[in-house]
Amino acid sequence: MRRNLYLSFVLLAVAPLVAVQAQTSPSIVRADLPAVNDTLRLSQAAAVLPATAPPLTRRGANQTWNYSSLVAVSQRVERYLGPATVTGQLIQLTFNSLFSGANRANLASPTNLPLPAGTALPISDVHEFYNAATADYRSVGFSANLSGTGVPVTYQQGKQDIIYKLPISYSSLPDSCNSYFEVSVPMTGFLSQRRKRVNKVDAWGTLTTPFGTFQTVRLVTRLEDHDSIAIGGMAGQGITLPVRREYKWLARTSAALPSKVPVLTITTTMVGGQETITNVEYRDTYRRPMTLGTHDAAMDAALAAYPNPSAVGSPLTLTVPAGSAALQVSATDLAGRQLFRRQLTGVSGSIELGAELFGSFRGVALLTVTTARGTATRRVARL
Repeated sequence: MRRNLYLSFVLLAVAPLVAVQAQTSPSIVRADLPAVNDTLRLSQAAAVLPATAPPLTRRGANQTWNYSSLVAVSQRVERYLGPATVTGQLIQLTFNSLFSGANRANLASPTNLPLPAGTALPISDVHEFYNAATADYRSVGFSANLSGTGVPVTYQQGKQDIIYKLPISYSSLPDSCNSYFEVSVPMTGFLSQRRKRVNKVDAWGTLTTPFGTFQTVRLVTRLEDHDSIAIGGMAGQGITLPVRREYKWLARTSAALPSKVPVLTITTTMVGGQETITNVEYRDTYRRPMTLGTHDAAMDAALAAYPNPSAVGSPLTLTVPAGSAALQVSATDLAGRQLFRRQLTGVSGSIELGAELFGSFRGVALLTVTTARGTATRRVARL
């Protein structure tokens, strides 16, 4: 009897430990990354987190993050295609040929070339190409339409942007890579980007967003970018951009949970020596436009876009309340596809949106300005 009582005591003592150990960090593998024909809907929340949101400093094992109070203010859609669907003979030879070598891709996605604000190059129909493998997930280059011709842009040999090294779990060691690409348009301009990417897993646990609750591992990415730009006949200049960090919560994919990583991304930028949140984005379901966000009455009263309609290839000016603090300007087409998104600070009362932000888009777009108080939206037409 005494032996049975002792055994029962031991089992009761270790039961909580067994329960804790049963919950472990998920391990993110190739199957959890985007694949051909995936369509991911992403909601953007205000860059000012609700007071009830947990701090970004919450790290370590078996954490709980409750971001269910996030409110979507706009949405965009990411689509992933087979490289063969992107037209252009030179593009196919570069990214989808048997002879492509290190540049060979198995995934492509429409995107915007990472041009600094105010940079204008006559390009459209931009795609980013990826190689998704068992060991890593990397960007191998871009393609763009230049005056009707498809032009590939590849990274310098041995300097591709390795976005993830796989598998990713709480036990993963930090990793880093250095990447470099350049694009030159004769008589028009030149752009290059030199990037250092450092990835570090710092936590795992349960994440809740308006989309659902997930077991996640958190990966923090530090991005250091240096761009070199030359426009027309002007001398080139180098720009070291502020350091950015991406806090990414990654979850496993299953039939019941088609999450695709990341489930939540919070981006910060170093502003005046302080780490400042500049973007919040999470996986979501479709939300009707009238249910997105809250209304900023002051912004709505002052917000105007002119000329409207405006011509493709021309800039657009927005008027906002004088002395506006940090705000975000985004544009989508009527199907929810994002055209651009820009984070701005210290706005004096008017904002010029360069023609390059809209690219070759023609039609009606929804232009949304987001502040800590809410959003205001205007319809603009590009003819």
